[in-house]
Amino acid sequence: MRNGALRSELHPSDLVRTATIGARTRPLRAALSALGIMIGIGAMVAVLGLSESSKSELLAQLERLGTNLLTVEAGAGIGRGDAMLPDESIDMVARIGPVESTAYVVNVEANTYRTDLIPEAQTGGIGVLATEPNLLEAVNGTVAVGVFLNDASGRFPAVVLGSVTAERLGIESLVASPMVWLSEEWFVVVGILDSLALHPNLDRSALIGVEIAESLLDSDDPPTTIYVRTQPEDVVAVANVLPPTVNPEFPDQVNVTRPTDTLEAQEAADDTLTALFLGLGAVALLVGGVGIANVMVISVLERRSEIGLRRALGATRRHIAYQFLGESILLAGSGGLAGVLLGAGVTAAWALYQGWDTLVPIVAVVGGLVAALAIGAIAGLYPALRAAKLSPTEALRI
Repeated sequence: MRNGALRSELHPSDLVRTATIGARTRPLRAALSALGIMIGIGAMVAVLGLSESSKSELLAQLERLGTNLLTVEAGAGIGRGDAMLPDESIDMVARIGPVESTAYVVNVEANTYRTDLIPEAQTGGIGVLATEPNLLEAVNGTVAVGVFLNDASGRFPAVVLGSVTAERLGIESLVASPMVWLSEEWFVVVGILDSLALHPNLDRSALIGVEIAESLLDSDDPPTTIYVRTQPEDVVAVANVLPPTVNPEFPDQVNVTRPTDTLEAQEAADDTLTALFLGLGAVALLVGGVGIANVMVISVLERRSEIGLRRALGATRRHIAYQFLGESILLAGSGGLAGVLLGAGVTAAWALYQGWDTLVPIVAVVGGLVAALAIGAIAGLYPALRAAKLSPTEALRI
């Protein structure tokens, strides 16, 4: 008791009831004012979730494919006109100490058709490559249907189709022992590969054995591409010595690449886009905060009589300020919660569509809610202080 009067108190339950008056009496306005916060938080959570899910998939791909695979291809000319690797390049590469395994493919001057009735010009962009059985192991590939070439099938008219090749030829099953027409010979399909993300040339090719390519299709060209699997810690060193090893006379005309660099470059580009989208989300969040502040200012003007009545009944300036500040935080918090759910839902839907694991960082969830509450507090501070300054007589004057 102070000066003979009871001290006015505002219990938490009373604060909640008074802070929800605006939302309960004007639900549409409350929903629209929270929409900006929801969009901003939803965008930021979705961007972070999709980025994290994408990175998880990238790490899984790198683990499957390995970062220790190098590809060697002929550059412009190799000093002999056409882009070709020397015939002895395979043996020379195999002599490099840290090299664990090698495999190669040879371009065969032939086209692949579903039947022998298709015009020659309609190739469908399908190439023919001659290779050996160790290719699949070198590129960490897998067979979707059937088997890969082996020492026996490599000497006979047998072919393994890349994933894109099989799709273009309309071959999904090997139950009927399908055959394809390679130039002037029939080859039986013994396998279909799963997609090779880092080797699109293999996806769009028909693979046959080296021996049958030489005997049946008159292929005697040198290797087109050499796949080199080396010890992980020696990748850079091996990449540096490969050009002079493959072609000592013209090492500058040998291209050595690491396929996984493509994924890493893609991830770097994704990081840039992530930062851009986060910026756009922050702008939407700022617009939402301004919208809440605007709504709260209008609410103070519209509810002057309510403020005056509460002040006349004993509510202090602090109670009025808490009421409107709480209402602003409530609007922003509800928008933030809806935004988190929206962002998580978008992440889950897209990850499911892409076949990724769904990962929503906890920092995105907690950070989104904290950011929404902070923006609500900042946006509601001025309207709350303005409402608190109204005297009972001024507020009740019409």
